[in-house]
Amino acid sequence: MDGHQPSENRYALGHRPEELARLDRQAAAIEGPTRLLLQAASLAPGTRVLDLGTGLGHVAQIVGEIVGPAGSVLGIDRSGDAIAVARERAQKAGAGHLTFEEGDARAWRASAPFDAIVGRLLLFHVPDPVDVVRHHLHNLRPGGEFIAMDFDIGAARGEPAVPIFVDALRWVHEAFRAAGAWPRIGARLGTILERAGLSRVSTLGIQAYVPPHDPYGSALLAGVVRSLAPAIVSHGIATAEEMDIATLEQRMAEAIRQADAVVLPPTVVGAWGYY
Repeated sequence: MDGHQPSENRYALGHRPEELARLDRQAAAIEGPTRLLLQAASLAPGTRVLDLGTGLGHVAQIVGEIVGPAGSVLGIDRSGDAIAVARERAQKAGAGHLTFEEGDARAWRASAPFDAIVGRLLLFHVPDPVDVVRHHLHNLRPGGEFIAMDFDIGAARGEPAVPIFVDALRWVHEAFRAAGAWPRIGARLGTILERAGLSRVSTLGIQAYVPPHDPYGSALLAGVVRSLAPAIVSHGIATAEEMDIATLEQRMAEAIRQADAVVLPPTVVGAWGYY
């Protein structure tokens, strides 16, 4: 992986209402790359799909559009609050072929195998990603496809470098590592799928370039720092005064504009293989 042993086994960002709101903003920002990766993986209409770590159901909704009413999507997540939101949204959208179930994506077993399994931003947060993928081969029919999508935070930067942006990236990277997550796992997705037993594995990364005047670059990173702030402080990575969360986004945006820097957010990486 990226050279560390996970120290804990929990979701570092939590499931507070403000974190669920941040997940909505993040999902909107990476919807385009997600669709492109699912298209590259050749997910087809009529497919029966399992969505691991579905959260608020963002990926399930996109997959549901691709597979159509002739297909189906079951999303599972261990957060009951997130599942409740996902169910409500699917009902309002009239997407009867989307269903959701509370369950731990590391251990959940299906009564019948699926044609395809997808998981976005799941392996990032588990201590044993190869084992998780291998476990779900039991839930995949022979010849079925496993599609993993995740971030490679190591690819994020400002061009030219902006000190406050560099600091915030370091805080996020170290906090995720301290919480047992894999902040550069996107770069390793293909290897993970191969080690789990999948064949004909392909990997593709999609990198955005955010111009200096676009607030997205600073808003995205500041939002993650805000969610990770308790972990950042408790692990001695930075003090509350150093972060100054209340002004971080504004200060970062101004520094980016002054440096005329282009922001490269974490690369969205997809890998897919066949059982």
